[in-house]
Amino acid sequence: MRRRDFIAGLGGAAAAWPLAAGAQQGDRVRRVGMLIPWREGDPDTEASMAMFVEALALTGWREGRNLHIERRSTGGDLELARRYAKELVAQQPDVIFAESTLQTAAVQRETRTIPIVFVAVTDPVGSGFVAGLAHPGGNITGFTHQEASMAAKWVELVGKLAPGRKLMAAMYDPDTAPYVESYYLPQFEAAVRSLKAQSIVLQIRSEAELETALTSLGQGPAAGLIVMPDSFMFVHRAQIIARAMQYRLPTLYFHVRWAREGGLISYGPETGTQYQLAAGYIDRILKGASPADLPIQAPIKYEMTINLKTARALGLVVPRGLLAIADAVIE
Repeated sequence: MRRRDFIAGLGGAAAAWPLAAGAQQGDRVRRVGMLIPWREGDPDTEASMAMFVEALALTGWREGRNLHIERRSTGGDLELARRYAKELVAQQPDVIFAESTLQTAAVQRETRTIPIVFVAVTDPVGSGFVAGLAHPGGNITGFTHQEASMAAKWVELVGKLAPGRKLMAAMYDPDTAPYVESYYLPQFEAAVRSLKAQSIVLQIRSEAELETALTSLGQGPAAGLIVMPDSFMFVHRAQIIARAMQYRLPTLYFHVRWAREGGLISYGPETGTQYQLAAGYIDRILKGASPADLPIQAPIKYEMTINLKTARALGLVVPRGLLAIADAVIE
C-alpha cells in the first residue's frame, strides 16, 4: 500500500522513543487526561492501557511519583464524550490523550491550547483537527487509524471471500463517524463498481435502525457487508456479528476484536502499538515539544485475521492464497 511521503523514516524513530529512559523529571507531578471510547474494563483497552503506562515509565514518567493519569471511558456515547471532555479540560492537565475521531472532536471543542495527542483518528485534516499531516500547526497531533484506500482493500477482500456478490453494503453511524462519507465512501464505491456490483450505504443511528437494516439486507439479494470504522458499530458488534451469521452475510470488520468474537474477517491496524507511540509523543510534549511540530503518523502495519470457523458456517471456502497471507487464522 502506498504511504504518504511524510511518513518515510518516521516509524522507526517513533517506535524508539518509548525505549529511551527519560532523565529525572523533577518533583512536579504532571497530569495526563485520557478520553477513550470503550467501556470500563474492556480487555483490549486495558491491555493497550498497560502498554501505554509501561511506555511512559520507560521514559521516566511513573504514576504515583511524577505522573497522574485522569481517565474517562465513554462507551461510545456522544453526549458522554462531550461531558467528559469538558470535565477533563476544566482540570487543566498538561496534555490530553484521546482515542478515536469522536473523542478528539469532543476535546477540541473545549480547548485550543492544551496539547492533545490522538490515536485511531480517521482523516485528521478533513476533520479539522490539524492544518496538515507533516506540520499539524496547532495544539493537536497523533496517529491516524486507516488510510482512505483501505476501503478499496476491504471491498477486494470481501470479493475474494464471497465472489459473485452483486450487492456490497457499507454501514456506519453518521453522527459518530461523519468522516466516512468523504473519506471512505468514494474509494468504496469505486471498488464496488470495479467488481461490476451495486453499492448501498446504510446510515445507522440506533439499535432499532441497525436491526432493521441488517434484516433488510439479509433478506434481499446476496450481499457483502463492510462495517466502517466507527465507535457506535464497535459498541454494538455482538448484535452485528449475530445478524451477519443469521443472514449469512459475508462481513468485513475494521478491528481484530470482531474476528476474535465470531466475525468473518478483520483488516486494520493494531491499536495497542499506537498507544505506545502516543506515549512517546506525550513524553516529548511534557519535556517541552509543541504538538504543532510533531507530524501526524499513519499505521506502519495492517493485520488480517480470518475466522475459518465462521467461514465454514457461512458456507464459504476461503482461498488458499488469502489464508497464506493472513496474520492470524481462527479455527
